Amino acid sequence: MPTVLITGANRGLGLEFVRQYAADGWTVHACCRSPDAAKELKAIKGAIMIHALDVADRASVKALAKALKSTAIDVLINNAGVYGGERDRQTFGKVDDGSWDATLRANALGPLMITEALIDNVVRGGPKIIACVTSKMGSMADNRSGGAYIYRASKAALNAVVVSLALDLKARGVTVIAFHPGWVQTDMGGRGAPITPKVSVAGMRAVITAARPADSGKFLNYNAATIPW
Repeated sequence: MPTVLITGANRGLGLEFVRQYAADGWTVHACCRSPDAAKELKAIKGAIMIHALDVADRASVKALAKALKSTAIDVLINNAGVYGGERDRQTFGKVDDGSWDATLRANALGPLMITEALIDNVVRGGPKIIACVTSKMGSMADNRSGGAYIYRASKAALNAVVVSLALDLKARGVTVIAFHPGWVQTDMGGRGAPITPKVSVAGMRAVITAARPADSGKFLNYNAATIPW
């Protein structure tokens, strides 16, 4: 039975990843900050193990790695992330430096710490795939509207992390992919978004299934289209 670990698994895309992988018979390690409050996550049927994890806290990451020990992880999905405070505090002249620090830590350093802590688990797996959910808002080429300084910077930093991971882990046979999930109907994307979590996650899962070492370091849309950095 293949195994997947998902961060930010208590809502939105993370919750949908859990639903779909569990429904297909995978063993799912679902990670979130407050398992006791994750009612929707607990209600999903399947081989699901829920772990407490704050991706921005190194001690929490180390505790997770210790708990999993020699567990093989076929697919690691770095999904957890935050927008970075109020949108009006991300505009020119109003950027909140405290939110900047916290957002960079959660969105960029967090996935790096998780990957460092669990890399041996991934290497023990079959496909050896690490997928990082980022955003085309972190794309330099795609930025045509400005603003969103904190969120854009954090996702651009994550994109840089993905490229370095792809290079550094190539010799260990690990494939690392950056995903733009689309504009999705989540708490962050809003109800007016055109894409459902079900469609977005199904698309990303299809790309993960088809991924090969030659795909490592790519920035891909949920529908497999390449996105410019």
